[in-house]
Amino acid sequence: MKYSDERREAILKKLLPPHNRTVAEVAQEEGISAATLYTWHKKARQAGRLLPDQSDDPEGWSSQDKFHAVLETAALSEAERAEYCRQRGLYPEQIQRWRASCEGANDRSDAASKQVSYRSGRP
Repeated sequence: MKYSDERREAILKKLLPPHNRTVAEVAQEEGISAATLYTWHKKARQAGRLLPDQSDDPEGWSSQDKFHAVLETAALSEAERAEYCRQRGLYPEQIQRWRASCEGANDRSDAASKQVSYRSGRP
């Protein structure tokens, strides 16, 4: 069966905060196979959409999902960021902490590279 983009979007939203429904629940409710929902979810993520793997707690999101949230909110005003967070069940403080972690990741990587170079005698 062919579903419209709007219908797919409405169904995928049920998997996100504040609803946080499981794929099994939504599949049964909508009369769609779980495999179809997983496929839609995967395609949306591949297209760059922030659709975290099932986790009630955003702190359980993957590093990639946290990074995408940081990117999506980077240019938003404080009010826009607050709205973004409300829609996704996040706190602005989480975004700030994830951003700091992302920014610090390169520092740790650079320090590790310098340490390896120092041990091998390379500049």
